[in-house]
Amino acid sequence: MEAAKMRPLAEYREYSLEEMKRRAAAFRADMDRRRSVRQFSDRPVPREIIEDCLRTAGAAPSGANRQPWRFVAVGDPALKRRIRQAAETEEQEFYNARASKDMLEALAPLATDARKPFLETAPYLIVVFAKTRERLPDGREVRNYYVWESVGIATGLLIAATHQAGLASLPYTPARMAFLNEMLGGPANERPFLILVVGYPATDAVVPDIRRKSLDEIATFL
Repeated sequence: MEAAKMRPLAEYREYSLEEMKRRAAAFRADMDRRRSVRQFSDRPVPREIIEDCLRTAGAAPSGANRQPWRFVAVGDPALKRRIRQAAETEEQEFYNARASKDMLEALAPLATDARKPFLETAPYLIVVFAKTRERLPDGREVRNYYVWESVGIATGLLIAATHQAGLASLPYTPARMAFLNEMLGGPANERPFLILVVGYPATDAVVPDIRRKSLDEIATFL
């Protein structure tokens, strides 16, 4: 077993209480503007912005520091078209046959259906894969730990990073996602987690008129 290598924590910055309050409130207000968007512009987004957002996602904590994620940023129009076609095939079956009445009722306020034009219009589809196992540099294959928790945290940071950069996004999970492994070369140890659709919102974009739960509804202080 390899011995742990430790070093001093040099990255931490302490702020005054007033600065802490200001930063917390400013970030909360900025993130409160974030909305999932389903109408995107085809306006290009520089690759370097996406790269920095992915670096932010890669800074997430993970179980045993295995960093069990892989991000595939799809910008090729032909590949985006294939992803849309495959996703819509799955969604047609979902909406017409597999979805329960309760689930369709839950989705109704969001006005979603089997059509997913955003998969073709948005400049980037970031496909997030979760790696259940890992091959180490010495050739050994090992199990990853807390995979879904780790990938969920990384995806949350990715959503926050794209919003901070001034872009809109949509976390999208097709009813079945195995086709993403086939199209994007995902090996057996990787499972699709979601597609994050990223770009500028269309000038006529609309969002559901829904509310977020209050602090009292989501948090308890003991």
